[in-house]
Amino acid sequence: MYDIAIIGAGVVGGMIARTLSKYDAKICILEKENDVAMGATRANSAIVHAGFDAKEGSFKARFNVRGSEMMEQVAKELGVKYKRNGALVVGFENERSEVEALYERGIKNGVKGLSVLNKEELHAIEPNLNKELTCALLAETSAIICPYELTIAAIGNAMDNGAELLLNFKVEGVKKDADTFRIVAADGREIEAKYIINAAGLYSDDIAALTGDCDFSVHARRGEYMLLDKECGNFTERTIFHTPSKMGKGILVSPTVDGNLLVGPTAVDIDDKSDNSTTAEGFATLREKAAENVYGVPLFKVITSFTGLRAVGSTGDFIIKSRDGVITLAGIESPGLSSAPAIAEYVEELLVKEGFSADKKTNYISTRKPAHYFRELSMDEKNEIIKKDSRYGKIVCRCESITEGEIVEAINTNPRPTDLDGVKRRTRSGMGRCQGGFCSPTIVEILAREMNAPFESITKFGGDSIINYRKTKGDN
Repeated sequence: MYDIAIIGAGVVGGMIARTLSKYDAKICILEKENDVAMGATRANSAIVHAGFDAKEGSFKARFNVRGSEMMEQVAKELGVKYKRNGALVVGFENERSEVEALYERGIKNGVKGLSVLNKEELHAIEPNLNKELTCALLAETSAIICPYELTIAAIGNAMDNGAELLLNFKVEGVKKDADTFRIVAADGREIEAKYIINAAGLYSDDIAALTGDCDFSVHARRGEYMLLDKECGNFTERTIFHTPSKMGKGILVSPTVDGNLLVGPTAVDIDDKSDNSTTAEGFATLREKAAENVYGVPLFKVITSFTGLRAVGSTGDFIIKSRDGVITLAGIESPGLSSAPAIAEYVEELLVKEGFSADKKTNYISTRKPAHYFRELSMDEKNEIIKKDSRYGKIVCRCESITEGEIVEAINTNPRPTDLDGVKRRTRSGMGRCQGGFCSPTIVEILAREMNAPFESITKFGGDSIINYRKTKGDN
């Protein structure tokens, strides 16, 4: 019997789990995939928005501004890379009124560090911009982060504080028995919990329907991205947006916290909640729209492309409500990442109103060692670690300079990865120019060894994503 069951191990579910793990309560996180951060969290713009875009008085405005203020400290505690690089919403002369309206809305929302720049000021700080742009909103508090690194760290921190993670647990039934809920998975597993927190992203409406809540819907909005090589990471210093539309904040050009350059996303509403394919039409749109804002983006240096699916609710705002022991969070699209710490704070309040009561732990762990700590050490410090464990001296991923020691450490740290992409998200092995062409076979061998599992059983991302069917040489 659990006190709280959190359905969904994305950034929202992860931040909620971390926040609630400070209580002396039994918590489980249920995730239908083979790892955490596999939905919208896995593929998005990785921006901590300042909060000027959302409609005044909305959940989006309230939690974006508060979450943005919290994020730097959260990232510091969890050992997650975070950089306050600022953002520019650029416009042509006929869009000046829109830029000024965003400034006014941001002021009403309580955003700090906003100013409107003229043409000379704009091009002085970002020389690669389209020379026809004449104005911009500068948001100094906008930042960049890695969404899946944040989620892995938050859930790992929650697990370090006693929370349990159940993977491949696709919820197909919810029944209420007296004061508890019985939650049934597709594979027949069952758990019981006193409270349910529905943070199931694209499928939050389906989970809500299982609990008797059918007054909203969620659909998928496809967003395609291109990721450029690290040598392009300084092409812009700030995140560059154009004035937003009803479909979102538009196509951005932005550095990432890991030193790459990101272009995207497109915005196309689709019916299939699992269709994360990329398209020729999407790439053509990225090329066209990026060039409207930034001259000469070196798209010939793209090293990978991907698609993210945003969970768009039917109300135009975040859907957050509680009823009879169930807290529902749906339609948490952009600025969901930015809002996640504040949403978690609010869910804690809602849970108490629903009747949850527990003492706070005296031994709560609020911090976590950075996954990237080894790379940031001096050569002398690295050598001291290598003397104790020679695996830290063996480079496995040449592109990102990731060692066997780091990979082994990641495999044995909560939440433990069991597939190739899981190791990739935790260590960045396979994220460089060759995209895993060199290091993947070795990582599969390390996974099999550490998990005491057959080499052929290791998958790319769970399910049927088999990598190797059999060996052709060696090991008889």
